[in-house]
Amino acid sequence: MTQPAHLHPDRLFPASEPARSHARDLYPAVKDLPIVSPHGHTDPSWFAGNARFSTPTALFLTPDHYVLRMLRSRGISYDALGIPRKDGGSIETDGRKAWRLFAENYHLFAGTPSKTWIDHSLQAVFGITDELSSGTADRIYDAIEAKLGTPELLPRAILDRFNVEVIATTEFALDTLPHHQKMETDGYIGRVRTTYRPDDVTDPSRPAIVDNLKTFGELTGENVATWSGLINAHRNRREYFRRFGAVATDHGVPTANTADLSAPEKQALLDKILAGKHDAADAELFRAQMMTEMALLSVEDGMVMQIHAGSRRNTDPLLFNERGPDLGADIPGPTDYVGGMRALLSRCGNEPNLRLIMFVLDETTYARELAPMAGYWSSLLIGPPWWFHDSPQGIRRYLDQVVETAGFYNLAGFNDDTRALLSIPARHDVWRREVCGFLGTWVGENRISRSSAQEIAAHLSYQAAKDAYRIK
Repeated sequence: MTQPAHLHPDRLFPASEPARSHARDLYPAVKDLPIVSPHGHTDPSWFAGNARFSTPTALFLTPDHYVLRMLRSRGISYDALGIPRKDGGSIETDGRKAWRLFAENYHLFAGTPSKTWIDHSLQAVFGITDELSSGTADRIYDAIEAKLGTPELLPRAILDRFNVEVIATTEFALDTLPHHQKMETDGYIGRVRTTYRPDDVTDPSRPAIVDNLKTFGELTGENVATWSGLINAHRNRREYFRRFGAVATDHGVPTANTADLSAPEKQALLDKILAGKHDAADAELFRAQMMTEMALLSVEDGMVMQIHAGSRRNTDPLLFNERGPDLGADIPGPTDYVGGMRALLSRCGNEPNLRLIMFVLDETTYARELAPMAGYWSSLLIGPPWWFHDSPQGIRRYLDQVVETAGFYNLAGFNDDTRALLSIPARHDVWRREVCGFLGTWVGENRISRSSAQEIAAHLSYQAAKDAYRIK
């Protein structure tokens, strides 16, 4: 009987010998290393409440925009999948029916990383080796449902099971962090951390930016109508987030543009934003200036700054108005890191306390911009393949384009950047297998020694992320 591809021990390893043999030899030493997940979007309420997941659909389907967007691309309604509407309109409330619809269309995911992650999760967590399909949908649903009520499938137990040493959630500047407060009260601290994402008060393209800034001032007790008061408000919130383990900030921006305006120019720009009289160019300039301000604050407090640039978010106005953000309608665009980052790096790029991790969806920048930049600036590291490129092929393209210029030690290791809890071990396994495959090829070509490959594989699988994010 042919073994299913997703269960084959050599999956994702190089097809040719001796590279495959070297990859096989490298993998066992990194396979079970602790998982460091320093950036992601899992729901902190899972870990605070530590309650069972309601249905298999809530675990695998509802939170995963990779899955949702593929189904939508084939004309499958979000109503039928049970995705809530802003207007409270009718949607499918039977999780089993939504699951059946997902299973009937699971063939759509052939060749995608989503299938790799889901297959891995079904096998590793639930012992399910059958392919998800219309014929197996109910049987797999029942098998998952039966285990969801067991202690080993509670969120904190899942972290234990997969040896997750640390995991970071991501919250906005106006979030009061109630779930992290509860974990602190419970004494469950250190493993689950927050991350400061100030986009809700730094991005004037958001419809509620004026109200958000007003709330920001009330929350911090600062006069955000002045530029100095605005920056003090960020200083205040960053300190609060650090109380709950934050070691990093995160900035989801459409471009990598930065600016270094004079004090009068900054105040005039803020006045325009607060008056609601800004246009798209003003919004871009404000975001650009705030990137530099966040870097200067990182020089002060040592928080690692992550720039996730290049996503055109919520490009379907119908979906956004109907259901809200982050449901699959985000599309990559070109990114200029060299020109965009010039102002920030000119101002503080040589500061020894600055640590900045660059993520990009425009793969053309890897060899042309990111690798040369990280290969010079001591403050810069290259983040792993992100979003659409967090995949076997994406990881291969990434390593092939950045390593020869930036080396292995200017890379930030791996983070999974996911909303789907059970995909975390799967994603890290794909990264570790691809790292071993890449290094195995180089050992086979006598480009590096086997001992160096072993050291680098362990570094990129575990220690690099801890070092990059200054996690002690």
